[in-house]
Amino acid sequence: MVPKSQKELAFLHDLYIATDWGERFAELVDAHLELPKEGRALYVEAATGGHAMALQEKAGKKLQLLCSDQNEQCLELARVKAAALHEQTEFQREDASALSFDNDQFDLVLGNASLTLIGDLRRRLAEMVRVARPGGTVVWWLPTFSSFGEFFSIYWEALLNAGLEDHGVDVEQMITALPTISDAETWAAENGLTDIASWTAIEEFDYESGEQFLNSPLIMDFLLPNWLEPVPEKARQRVADELARIIDEERHSGQFSLTVKATLAVGKKTSVQ
Repeated sequence: MVPKSQKELAFLHDLYIATDWGERFAELVDAHLELPKEGRALYVEAATGGHAMALQEKAGKKLQLLCSDQNEQCLELARVKAAALHEQTEFQREDASALSFDNDQFDLVLGNASLTLIGDLRRRLAEMVRVARPGGTVVWWLPTFSSFGEFFSIYWEALLNAGLEDHGVDVEQMITALPTISDAETWAAENGLTDIASWTAIEEFDYESGEQFLNSPLIMDFLLPNWLEPVPEKARQRVADELARIIDEERHSGQFSLTVKATLAVGKKTSVQ
């Protein structure tokens, strides 16, 4: 299990993540987001920019859209796309947990937290609210509680079979750390948002075998490294092999489905902070 370079991850994101995982969340955003007719907008964690540029085209030239991501290689791909499409969208590297912008800068702030480490969620939301203008809209989307339940149920067993039962507590922490929809709304209110609304869609990702599950870029390169992070490095491949074996044993020639509760939350920044 060799980690990919930032350039490799950028290409994998563009080819596989944005076109499936990303589109599920993008459809939820597009169904409920009302874009401002003009002003400044910030898209945090825009990756290779496909969804951001679609929003730019929909909004028109009077909305100035700036996109950020932590992977400079993703931004390079996004800039090439924008140039080819003659889009005015701008891209720059930013740490989503410590944005470089001054307070009260943007009429709309969009935050893609669909692949964000759980411990970073609240900090990233606080940063998004900070840079939004009073009266501006803050939008963020993420998986919420009960997502990935099928994986976590077999993860326990895989750890046990691999002789790592002491790490079962890590699985429990991963399960309970996913925020509920109510948590997402509460965090928004605590950060000074009002008129908060949320929507949720249940999404399924289907795999024909344990091998296909583990070898898919979404799992192997984006989700599994986070899930296996507490496991000693030398034991991670052993755990992965157990995961594949258990999936094949339990699916009885059927599909293995990974269920995600995709949630979108929207709020307005109050005039007084």
